[in-house]
Amino acid sequence: MHEHSSTCRHGDCNEINLRSLLINKTVSASMEPASLENLRVLYHSPDFIVVNKHWDIRIDSKMWYEKQTVQSQLRHRFPELADPGTYYGFRFCHQLDFSTSGALCVALNKAAAGKAYRCFKERLVTKAYLALVRGLVDCGRMTLDFSIGKNTSEGKTHMMCIAGAEGCENPKPCQTELQVLEYGSYSGDPVTKVLLQPLTGRTHQLRVHCSAIGHPIVGDFTYSLRTDSAPYRMMLHAYLLRIPLDPEPVEVTAPDPFLPSLDPHWAPQSQLCTLEAALLGLLQPAVGEGEGQSPRHSGIEKRKSPPVETEEQIAQCQQWLCEWGMD
Repeated sequence: MHEHSSTCRHGDCNEINLRSLLINKTVSASMEPASLENLRVLYHSPDFIVVNKHWDIRIDSKMWYEKQTVQSQLRHRFPELADPGTYYGFRFCHQLDFSTSGALCVALNKAAAGKAYRCFKERLVTKAYLALVRGLVDCGRMTLDFSIGKNTSEGKTHMMCIAGAEGCENPKPCQTELQVLEYGSYSGDPVTKVLLQPLTGRTHQLRVHCSAIGHPIVGDFTYSLRTDSAPYRMMLHAYLLRIPLDPEPVEVTAPDPFLPSLDPHWAPQSQLCTLEAALLGLLQPAVGEGEGQSPRHSGIEKRKSPPVETEEQIAQCQQWLCEWGMD
Protein backbone atom coordinates (compact mmCIF):
# COMPACT_ATOMS: atom_id res chain seq x y z
CA MET A 1 0.00 0.00 0.00
CA HIS A 2 1.68 3.25 -1.14
CA GLU A 3 0.81 6.92 -0.75
CA HIS A 4 1.24 9.12 -3.84
CA SER A 5 1.28 12.89 -4.16
CA SER A 6 2.03 14.69 -7.41
CA THR A 7 2.57 18.01 -5.60
CA CYS A 8 4.68 17.10 -2.57
CA ARG A 9 8.14 18.57 -2.08
CA HIS A 10 11.13 16.20 -2.08
CA GLY A 11 11.44 16.24 1.74
CA ASP A 12 7.72 15.62 2.16
CA CYS A 13 7.88 12.68 -0.24
CA ASN A 14 10.72 11.15 1.76
CA GLU A 15 8.69 11.53 4.95
CA ILE A 16 5.64 9.93 3.32
CA ASN A 17 7.69 7.07 1.91
CA LEU A 18 9.32 6.44 5.30
CA ARG A 19 5.91 6.43 7.00
CA SER A 20 4.58 3.97 4.40
CA LEU A 21 7.60 1.75 4.89
CA LEU A 22 7.08 1.67 8.67
CA ILE A 23 3.36 0.93 8.27
CA ASN A 24 4.04 -1.85 5.77
CA LYS A 25 6.73 -3.33 8.02
CA THR A 26 4.29 -3.41 10.96
CA VAL A 27 1.54 -4.93 8.83
CA SER A 28 3.82 -7.59 7.37
CA ALA A 29 5.10 -8.50 10.85
CA SER A 30 1.55 -9.08 12.09
CA MET A 31 0.73 -11.22 9.06
CA GLU A 32 3.94 -13.24 8.83
CA PRO A 33 3.63 -17.02 9.27
CA ALA A 34 4.77 -18.77 12.44
CA SER A 35 8.37 -19.87 12.88
CA LEU A 36 10.45 -21.42 15.65
CA GLU A 37 11.89 -18.00 16.47
CA ASN A 38 8.76 -15.85 16.71
CA LEU A 39 7.24 -17.25 19.91
CA ARG A 40 5.70 -14.32 21.81
CA VAL A 41 5.69 -14.68 25.61
CA LEU A 42 3.05 -12.71 27.53
CA TYR A 43 3.67 -14.02 31.04
CA HIS A 44 6.39 -16.12 32.68
CA SER A 45 6.58 -17.36 36.27
CA PRO A 46 8.17 -20.42 37.90
CA ASP A 47 4.87 -22.28 37.38
CA PHE A 48 3.39 -20.98 34.12
CA ILE A 49 4.15 -19.51 30.73
CA VAL A 50 1.42 -17.76 28.76
CA VAL A 51 2.22 -17.29 25.08
CA ASN A 52 0.51 -15.37 22.32
CA LYS A 53 -0.18 -18.29 20.00
CA HIS A 54 0.24 -17.56 16.31
CA TRP A 55 -2.73 -17.87 13.95
CA ASP A 56 -1.37 -20.67 11.77
CA ILE A 57 0.20 -23.18 14.13
CA ARG A 58 -0.89 -26.26 16.06
CA ILE A 59 -0.27 -26.57 19.77
CA ASP A 60 1.30 -30.01 19.37
CA SER A 61 1.28 -32.90 16.95
CA LYS A 62 2.25 -36.57 16.79
CA MET A 63 2.84 -36.30 13.03
CA TRP A 64 6.54 -36.37 12.12
CA TYR A 65 6.06 -33.79 9.37
CA GLU A 66 4.53 -31.21 11.74
CA LYS A 67 7.70 -29.26 12.47
CA GLN A 68 6.06 -25.98 13.45
CA THR A 69 4.07 -26.30 16.69
CA VAL A 70 3.85 -24.29 19.89
CA GLN A 71 5.52 -27.24 21.60
CA SER A 72 8.51 -27.03 19.23
CA GLN A 73 8.67 -23.25 19.69
CA LEU A 74 8.82 -23.74 23.46
CA ARG A 75 11.52 -26.40 23.15
CA HIS A 76 13.52 -24.06 20.93
CA ARG A 77 13.17 -21.05 23.25
CA PHE A 78 13.17 -22.80 26.65
CA PRO A 79 14.91 -26.17 26.25
CA GLU A 80 15.75 -26.23 29.95
CA LEU A 81 12.02 -26.14 30.88
CA ALA A 82 10.97 -29.18 28.85
CA ASP A 83 9.84 -32.10 31.04
CA PRO A 84 11.02 -35.45 29.63
CA GLY A 85 8.34 -37.17 31.71
CA THR A 86 5.60 -35.88 29.39
CA TYR A 87 4.92 -36.82 25.77
CA TYR A 88 5.21 -33.27 24.42
CA GLY A 89 7.56 -31.85 27.03
CA PHE A 90 5.07 -29.20 28.14
CA ARG A 91 1.65 -29.36 29.82
CA PHE A 92 -0.87 -27.23 27.94
CA CYS A 93 -3.66 -26.14 30.29
CA HIS A 94 -6.27 -25.72 27.53
CA GLN A 95 -6.66 -25.81 23.75
CA LEU A 96 -6.83 -23.33 20.88
CA ASP A 97 -7.68 -24.29 17.31
CA PHE A 98 -4.95 -24.30 14.66
CA SER A 99 -6.28 -21.07 13.13
CA THR A 100 -7.06 -19.27 16.42
CA SER A 101 -4.46 -16.93 17.88
CA GLY A 102 -4.02 -15.55 21.37
CA ALA A 103 -3.38 -16.34 25.02
CA LEU A 104 -2.39 -19.96 25.67
CA CYS A 105 -1.33 -21.10 29.14
CA VAL A 106 1.37 -23.73 29.72
CA ALA A 107 2.05 -25.30 33.14
CA LEU A 108 5.71 -25.91 33.96
CA ASN A 109 5.26 -28.62 36.60
CA LYS A 110 2.73 -31.19 37.81
CA ALA A 111 1.51 -29.19 40.79
CA ALA A 112 0.83 -26.11 38.67
CA ALA A 113 -0.97 -28.22 36.04
CA GLY A 114 -3.18 -29.73 38.74
CA LYS A 115 -4.12 -26.31 40.13
CA ALA A 116 -4.94 -25.00 36.67
CA TYR A 117 -7.00 -28.07 35.82
CA ARG A 118 -9.12 -27.65 38.96
CA CYS A 119 -9.85 -24.04 37.98
CA PHE A 120 -10.96 -25.13 34.50
CA LYS A 121 -13.01 -28.03 35.86
CA GLU A 122 -14.81 -25.83 38.42
CA ARG A 123 -15.47 -23.20 35.72
CA LEU A 124 -13.56 -20.48 37.53
CA VAL A 125 -11.55 -19.49 34.45
CA THR A 126 -12.59 -16.41 32.47
CA LYS A 127 -11.83 -16.38 28.76
CA ALA A 128 -12.75 -13.73 26.20
CA TYR A 129 -12.12 -13.72 22.46
CA LEU A 130 -12.08 -10.99 19.85
CA ALA A 131 -13.54 -11.76 16.45
CA LEU A 132 -14.53 -10.15 13.19
CA VAL A 133 -17.79 -11.66 11.95
CA ARG A 134 -19.53 -11.33 8.62
CA GLY A 135 -22.42 -8.86 8.38
CA LEU A 136 -23.72 -6.29 10.85
CA VAL A 137 -24.91 -7.85 14.12
CA ASP A 138 -28.08 -5.93 14.93
CA CYS A 139 -28.17 -6.62 18.68
CA GLY A 140 -25.50 -5.01 20.83
CA ARG A 141 -25.37 -7.83 23.37
CA MET A 142 -26.81 -11.32 23.40
CA THR A 143 -26.41 -14.79 24.86
CA LEU A 144 -26.12 -17.56 22.28
CA ASP A 145 -27.73 -20.79 23.48
CA PHE A 146 -27.27 -23.55 20.92
CA SER A 147 -26.55 -27.12 21.87
CA ILE A 148 -23.61 -28.44 19.85
CA GLY A 149 -22.87 -31.99 18.73
CA LYS A 150 -20.63 -33.89 16.36
CA ASN A 151 -21.53 -33.65 12.68
CA THR A 152 -21.79 -37.16 11.24
CA SER A 153 -22.86 -36.09 7.73
CA GLU A 154 -20.67 -37.33 4.90
CA GLY A 155 -17.77 -35.00 4.29
CA LYS A 156 -18.40 -33.06 7.51
CA THR A 157 -17.15 -35.42 10.21
CA HIS A 158 -14.41 -32.92 11.14
CA MET A 159 -17.08 -30.36 12.00
CA MET A 160 -19.50 -29.68 14.84
CA CYS A 161 -23.15 -28.65 14.39
CA ILE A 162 -26.10 -27.30 16.33
CA ALA A 163 -28.94 -29.47 17.60
CA GLY A 164 -31.55 -30.09 14.91
CA ALA A 165 -29.09 -29.99 12.04
CA GLU A 166 -28.91 -33.08 9.84
CA GLY A 167 -26.41 -35.58 11.20
CA CYS A 168 -25.95 -33.81 14.55
CA GLU A 169 -24.95 -36.49 17.06
CA ASN A 170 -25.22 -36.20 20.86
CA PRO A 171 -25.63 -32.40 21.13
CA LYS A 172 -24.78 -30.85 24.51
CA PRO A 173 -25.95 -27.48 25.88
CA CYS A 174 -23.46 -24.64 25.54
CA GLN A 175 -23.58 -20.88 25.84
CA THR A 176 -21.65 -17.87 24.55
CA GLU A 177 -21.97 -14.21 25.49
CA LEU A 178 -21.57 -11.83 22.55
CA GLN A 179 -20.88 -8.10 22.85
CA VAL A 180 -20.69 -5.83 19.78
CA LEU A 181 -17.70 -3.50 19.81
CA GLU A 182 -17.49 -1.93 16.34
CA TYR A 183 -19.09 -1.93 12.93
CA GLY A 184 -17.01 -1.63 9.80
CA SER A 185 -15.87 -3.44 6.68
CA TYR A 186 -13.26 -6.01 5.71
CA SER A 187 -12.02 -5.75 2.13
CA GLY A 188 -15.16 -3.72 1.47
CA ASP A 189 -17.63 -6.22 2.93
CA PRO A 190 -19.68 -5.36 6.07
CA VAL A 191 -18.35 -6.92 9.27
CA THR A 192 -18.75 -6.53 13.03
CA LYS A 193 -16.02 -6.65 15.66
CA VAL A 194 -17.28 -8.55 18.70
CA LEU A 195 -16.11 -9.78 22.10
CA LEU A 196 -17.07 -13.40 22.77
CA GLN A 197 -17.11 -15.07 26.17
CA PRO A 198 -17.57 -18.86 26.09
CA LEU A 199 -19.46 -20.01 29.18
CA THR A 200 -18.89 -23.66 28.25
CA GLY A 201 -16.08 -25.48 26.48
CA ARG A 202 -17.36 -27.33 23.45
CA THR A 203 -15.18 -27.96 20.40
CA HIS A 204 -15.44 -25.11 17.84
CA GLN A 205 -18.10 -23.51 20.06
CA LEU A 206 -17.52 -19.87 19.09
CA ARG A 207 -17.23 -20.67 15.39
CA VAL A 208 -20.42 -22.75 15.38
CA HIS A 209 -22.40 -20.24 17.46
CA CYS A 210 -21.44 -17.29 15.24
CA SER A 211 -22.32 -19.29 12.14
CA ALA A 212 -25.65 -20.33 13.71
CA ILE A 213 -26.84 -16.71 13.99
CA GLY A 214 -25.84 -15.96 10.40
CA HIS A 215 -22.59 -14.16 11.23
CA PRO A 216 -19.71 -16.58 10.58
CA ILE A 217 -16.23 -15.53 11.60
CA VAL A 218 -14.28 -13.83 8.82
CA GLY A 219 -11.85 -16.27 7.23
CA ASP A 220 -13.44 -19.38 8.76
CA PHE A 221 -12.92 -21.70 5.81
CA THR A 222 -14.52 -24.70 7.54
CA TYR A 223 -17.79 -23.16 8.74
CA SER A 224 -18.29 -21.08 5.61
CA LEU A 225 -18.40 -24.41 3.74
CA ARG A 226 -15.07 -23.65 2.08
CA THR A 227 -16.14 -20.31 0.61
CA ASP A 228 -14.39 -17.75 2.85
CA SER A 229 -10.82 -18.24 1.67
CA ALA A 230 -9.69 -14.72 0.74
CA PRO A 231 -8.57 -13.41 4.20
CA TYR A 232 -5.04 -14.34 5.24
CA ARG A 233 -6.32 -15.90 8.52
CA MET A 234 -9.43 -16.71 10.52
CA MET A 235 -10.30 -13.63 12.57
CA LEU A 236 -10.63 -15.23 16.02
CA HIS A 237 -8.25 -14.27 18.82
CA ALA A 238 -8.08 -15.36 22.47
CA TYR A 239 -7.73 -11.91 24.00
CA LEU A 240 -8.19 -12.46 27.75
CA LEU A 241 -7.28 -15.38 29.99
CA ARG A 242 -7.87 -15.19 33.73
CA ILE A 243 -7.11 -18.18 35.98
CA PRO A 244 -7.81 -17.44 39.68
CA LEU A 245 -4.86 -19.35 41.09
CA ASP A 246 -3.82 -19.00 44.73
CA PRO A 247 -1.75 -17.14 45.81
CA GLU A 248 -1.08 -15.39 42.46
CA PRO A 249 -3.80 -15.42 39.79
CA VAL A 250 -2.81 -15.48 36.14
CA GLU A 251 -4.52 -12.66 34.22
CA VAL A 252 -3.17 -11.94 30.76
CA THR A 253 -4.34 -10.14 27.62
CA ALA A 254 -2.89 -10.88 24.19
CA PRO A 255 -2.66 -7.68 22.08
CA ASP A 256 -5.60 -7.03 19.77
CA PRO A 257 -4.58 -8.03 16.21
CA PHE A 258 -7.72 -6.60 14.61
CA LEU A 259 -6.59 -3.01 14.22
CA PRO A 260 -6.42 -1.08 10.93
CA SER A 261 -2.79 -0.23 11.69
CA LEU A 262 -2.01 -3.98 11.61
CA ASP A 263 -4.46 -5.11 8.94
CA PRO A 264 -5.41 -2.43 6.39
CA HIS A 265 -8.26 -4.62 5.07
CA TRP A 266 -10.16 -3.91 8.32
CA ALA A 267 -11.83 -0.49 8.29
CA PRO A 268 -13.80 0.35 11.46
CA GLN A 269 -16.60 2.85 10.90
CA SER A 270 -18.59 3.21 14.12
CA GLN A 271 -18.03 2.12 17.70
CA LEU A 272 -20.80 0.74 19.88
CA CYS A 273 -18.73 -0.19 22.95
CA THR A 274 -15.07 0.15 23.85
CA LEU A 275 -13.08 -2.98 24.53
CA GLU A 276 -12.21 -1.64 27.99
CA ALA A 277 -15.89 -1.14 28.90
CA ALA A 278 -16.82 -4.59 27.59
CA LEU A 279 -14.06 -6.22 29.67
CA LEU A 280 -15.12 -4.29 32.76
CA GLY A 281 -18.63 -5.67 32.39
CA LEU A 282 -17.26 -9.15 31.83
CA LEU A 283 -14.90 -9.18 34.83
CA GLN A 284 -17.25 -7.32 37.16
CA PRO A 285 -20.76 -8.50 36.25
CA ALA A 286 -23.71 -6.76 37.81
CA VAL A 287 -25.25 -8.48 40.82
CA GLY A 288 -28.53 -10.13 39.82
CA GLU A 289 -30.29 -10.11 36.48
CA GLY A 290 -33.42 -8.46 35.27
CA GLU A 291 -34.05 -5.29 33.32
CA GLY A 292 -31.38 -4.88 30.68
CA GLN A 293 -30.62 -8.60 30.52
CA SER A 294 -29.15 -9.56 27.17
CA PRO A 295 -31.44 -11.36 24.71
CA ARG A 296 -30.97 -15.09 24.32
CA HIS A 297 -30.93 -17.07 21.10
CA SER A 298 -32.43 -20.54 20.75
CA GLY A 299 -34.63 -21.04 23.78
CA ILE A 300 -32.58 -22.50 26.63
CA GLU A 301 -33.93 -21.08 29.88
CA LYS A 302 -31.94 -18.90 32.26
CA ARG A 303 -28.90 -20.64 33.74
CA LYS A 304 -29.44 -21.99 37.24
CA SER A 305 -26.18 -23.91 37.67
CA PRO A 306 -22.99 -24.51 35.66
CA PRO A 307 -23.24 -27.23 33.00
CA VAL A 308 -21.74 -30.60 33.76
CA GLU A 309 -18.14 -31.27 32.77
CA THR A 310 -17.80 -31.76 29.02
CA GLU A 311 -16.30 -34.83 27.42
CA GLU A 312 -13.40 -32.68 26.16
CA GLN A 313 -12.54 -31.71 29.73
CA ILE A 314 -12.84 -35.29 30.94
CA ALA A 315 -10.53 -36.45 28.15
CA GLN A 316 -8.08 -33.65 28.99
CA CYS A 317 -8.04 -34.69 32.62
CA GLN A 318 -7.46 -38.34 31.72
CA GLN A 319 -4.61 -37.35 29.41
CA TRP A 320 -3.00 -35.28 32.14
CA LEU A 321 -3.35 -38.04 34.73
CA CYS A 322 -1.70 -40.52 32.37
CA GLU A 323 1.20 -38.14 31.81
CA TRP A 324 1.70 -37.28 35.46
CA GLY A 325 2.00 -40.91 36.61
CA MET A 326 2.71 -41.70 40.23
CA ASP A 327 5.72 -40.26 42.06
